Amino acid sequence: MLGIVLNRQLDSKIILTKITDPELKPGEALIRIKAAALNHRDEWCRQGLYPNLSDGVILGSDGAGIVEKVFDEADSSWLGKEVIIHPGMNWGSNQKAQSREFKILGMPGNGTFAEFCAVPVDRLHDKPAHLSWEEAGALPLAGVTATGHWFIMVKFKPVIKSW
Repeated sequence: MLGIVLNRQLDSKIILTKITDPELKPGEALIRIKAAALNHRDEWCRQGLYPNLSDGVILGSDGAGIVEKVFDEADSSWLGKEVIIHPGMNWGSNQKAQSREFKILGMPGNGTFAEFCAVPVDRLHDKPAHLSWEEAGALPLAGVTATGHWFIMVKFKPVIKSW
């Protein structure tokens, strides 16, 4: 498959190259990426401004696609589904701050800037039918960040008025 990987030896710091298909681990699904979005995190990785950088890692945190394969038979209900990928893993119990185990797809592990991406099934969500692939692919990290700020940090509460 093709993927965009970090290569700090190049002037551009990234390269579109042929890479091996992901091998699934227990609890993972293989997603055929239909759309992936660029965000500041990807550019920070390219510029060397992100921790734990590793050449050869597929960049990209945001994405949406179709579940092609699952490791566990128990997860077979996901097969063929159109999904949005939640890229954050192991946030922890404190809603205001991530745990030390927190990770995001695309660094230090492989991300969504490839034809396929291996993702834990608990990070998959049904793609809303009204969203295009591009909209669904751009939503995850920015959407989670915005939601966290509004509802956790700002403590926004919707006001319901009865007329």
